[in-house]
Amino acid sequence: MKKEVPIVVLDFGSQYTQLVARKLRESGVYTEVVPYRESIEDIKARKPKGIILSGGPASVYAEDAYKPDDGIWDLGLPILGICYGMQLITQHFGGEVVPADHHEYGKARLKIEGECPIFNGVSDNEVVWMSHGDKAERIPVGFKVIGTSENSPYAAIADESRNIYAFQYHPEVHHSVEGTHMLKNFAKYICGCDSTWNMGSFAKEKIEDIRKQVGDRKVLCGVSGGVDSSVVAALLHEALPKEQLVCVFVDQGLLRKDEAEQVQNMFKLLDMNLITIDAKEEFLTALAGVTDPETKRKTIGEKFIEVFDKEASKHTDVSFLAQGTLYTDVIESVSVKGPSKTIKSHHNVGGLPDWMTFELVEPLREIFKDEVRKLGLELGLPKDMIGRHPFPGPGLAIRVMGEVNEEALRLLRESDAIMQEELKATGYYDKVWQAFTVLLNVQSVGVMGDNRTYDNTVCIRMVESVDGMTATFAHIPHDILENMSRRIINEIDGINRVVYDISSKPPATIEWE
Repeated sequence: MKKEVPIVVLDFGSQYTQLVARKLRESGVYTEVVPYRESIEDIKARKPKGIILSGGPASVYAEDAYKPDDGIWDLGLPILGICYGMQLITQHFGGEVVPADHHEYGKARLKIEGECPIFNGVSDNEVVWMSHGDKAERIPVGFKVIGTSENSPYAAIADESRNIYAFQYHPEVHHSVEGTHMLKNFAKYICGCDSTWNMGSFAKEKIEDIRKQVGDRKVLCGVSGGVDSSVVAALLHEALPKEQLVCVFVDQGLLRKDEAEQVQNMFKLLDMNLITIDAKEEFLTALAGVTDPETKRKTIGEKFIEVFDKEASKHTDVSFLAQGTLYTDVIESVSVKGPSKTIKSHHNVGGLPDWMTFELVEPLREIFKDEVRKLGLELGLPKDMIGRHPFPGPGLAIRVMGEVNEEALRLLRESDAIMQEELKATGYYDKVWQAFTVLLNVQSVGVMGDNRTYDNTVCIRMVESVDGMTATFAHIPHDILENMSRRIINEIDGINRVVYDISSKPPATIEWE
């Protein structure tokens, strides 16, 4: 029997879909994302008080357009459509959707028309985020315009008699200034939901889920020392007796400077058993000659699985592998809930190979980094651990452009250590979402003293973000950047040039590979 879910989000493939659920959960309303094709029986089993139709990459007028179960329109529940969801509502109720003259992408000003409960307390002329290539040419009979923008005369529409609302913009993204307020209004005033869900209740639910899934068998938990795997280990530690949890740390030779020692010391403080495996030679041998980013990620993922499987064979009754997979990893790698586009694969996403005999335990699979941090604090993990910047599962391999070898890793580790040291010394470490260096494997001419050099270029990458789904480059004072550059060039033999990445996500991603 499915548990009750106040708000159900039907996923039509938008890269932002899970942000809808995150924003509502943040507001205290438990929300789940399900595939757009979810049967009406499964939707009804959750006993929702409202339904949200997400955005998506398709066009509603295409022959193979994604359509939900027709039964959703007969449930009598409030419905909110976002972007593609708005166009679905428009088409279903007799309006017309056509290709827009141009793709509208970016910030727009929303002018609220009249009074509507979904805009209770929302400021007029506030910024919202547009991202669409189709538009409503004619809205259905019974609907009225409740919001416009300079380029969208139907930015928001509603049929209040049937509690159906639709936005052309994306209220779920950070750039829509009062988007969270609008979503909360839909849940509270239109659906009648209570704001009682929090990360404490999520922790209890996940601990209970782990106990039900695992029973009296053992779990092998892969840990890296990063926030995600540490929180997973803490959840398992709370859920299971000590003898059922085997924490394994694989030093694959792709870690930051002194990181292996820091990880081991951290788990001692947590009073958790930790097995450390030195697999540097295995991983670097497997990566020799590999330059393609996707091949790197898959090679590393396969090698991790092999190492974990080998370790599991040393223990009796290990049936599960636990991972710190986040939803950000999932939606960039595979289309799990809906027809979203693959951005890049992640080493810990996509399931296990057929030859493996144990199942996955992934309690963080549908939450974001900021929620993971809150969960970690709820579980009592130290603030300095929870506040660490995200670090990719493939490690430094995807921060070396081209082939990974010991010399490239040396340059990357040393430059990253200097950058991090300066960032912390100036108080900027906690002001940015993520900061790291990238070895470009591009040589350029330089001058040191009276001598010509032809050495490597390092790129510094720093971003500001809320959830990792969108990001802007961090506006770090020039004197701080200058000091980082000076130290990296002067203190590391083999680097003579430092550049700063000023691209945002999208169109770029945070990591380079």
